[in-house]
Amino acid sequence: QVQLVESGGGLVQAGGSLRLSCAASGSIFRLNAMTWYRQAPGRQRELVAAIAKGGSTRYADSVKGRFTISRDNAKNTVYLQMNSLKPEDTAVYYCNADIQPTELGWGFDYWGQGTQVTVSS
Repeated sequence: QVQLVESGGGLVQAGGSLRLSCAASGSIFRLNAMTWYRQAPGRQRELVAAIAKGGSTRYADSVKGRFTISRDNAKNTVYLQMNSLKPEDTAVYYCNADIQPTELGWGFDYWGQGTQVTVSS
């Protein structure tokens, strides 16, 4: 069984920084792309940043230049460094990972439980 556990959310003032972490554990043969999404009240879930196994990254336009995604493959962990935070960044942030649990099995999408990020003005 695979689990994704997020940490690092909280309350911060506008202009501040937070660092989110998401650790994957359990049966993991191959950990492919890892992605951060967010969902604000009344809005659809949106992609924030993604990182491929080899390190290629992509970002939503709204966070480019402020957020940085990185990963530690040895620890099966992805990070999201969020700087210059704005009130509009307030949302629940979810970690997603494309994981192949066994050598001969299919890959699946797994989700974390979400972590709240609140940015006050």
